Amino acid sequence: MSIIVSTKHLTKSFQGKEVVSDVSMNIFQGEIYGFLGPNGSGKTTVMKMLLNLVKPTSGDIEIFGEPLTYSSIEYLKRVGSIIEFPVFYDKLTALENLELHCAYMGFYNKKALKETLELVHLTNVDQKSVRDFSLGMKQRLGIARAMITRPELLILDEPINGLDPSGMKDMRSIFSMLSKEYGMTLLISSHLLGEVEVIADTIGIIKSGRLIREISMDTMRGQGTDYVELKTPDYQKAAFILESKLQLRNFKVMDNAIIRIYDTGIAQSDISKTLILNDINIESINKRTASLEEYFLTQIEGVENVV
Repeated sequence: MSIIVSTKHLTKSFQGKEVVSDVSMNIFQGEIYGFLGPNGSGKTTVMKMLLNLVKPTSGDIEIFGEPLTYSSIEYLKRVGSIIEFPVFYDKLTALENLELHCAYMGFYNKKALKETLELVHLTNVDQKSVRDFSLGMKQRLGIARAMITRPELLILDEPINGLDPSGMKDMRSIFSMLSKEYGMTLLISSHLLGEVEVIADTIGIIKSGRLIREISMDTMRGQGTDYVELKTPDYQKAAFILESKLQLRNFKVMDNAIIRIYDTGIAQSDISKTLILNDINIESINKRTASLEEYFLTQIEGVENVV
């Protein structure tokens, strides 16, 4: 499987401040790459650099096996994109906006116009100007414009913003179809794991401009682990007992008087018995499995990875 997008030590500074720092990532042909991080983490800046809208301060980019230079433009014929909020000619209809885009891209396929609008569920809007569209409708049109020329690479910055739950589900289905049936490679940014975990093949987690983890979803799912969750109002005393009486080290005190115990070499019943004998009030104690969301939040918050 060939690499479609590769960055090495990619860095961008604005007014002396690094907003993207030493990012090295690889996106393989035909995969959906979920680019995850909080708002302001550098996702959009990385995407703008891939599209040559912003020039790197240092580092290298290769797309379709060719190095990206300041003057590279030909590769953009093979790329579709949404960056931030899509902008249209507001007085024109959705169809007229797509026709202009296709003419600009040198793509002449009348059949693809209506097919693409139907695919994103923008029908019966032939006489409606885009200025009268809702935010969700504009987002659908932006996705239609990005994919209408059947590009090899789709770069989508928070593409599900403004959509209701039904619309989100529709878009996820479309993205999966584009990857599986058309062989497109998709780079999709989001600040919500739930938006992309069901379709992504690989996850790149970025925080404060640094790519802190790049991991396949198969591997990520396999990193969930069992732990014992203890809820007690005496959490400080309970933590002392766990360490001094049971010699446990791999546990974490959470908010809301909850302790997560990751040591697997001790039975839950032994934990309960010891705490009760030391006058610890136990509200609940249960065996749980760490979720993908917990894993993601642990990485983003910079907490030691306990899973």
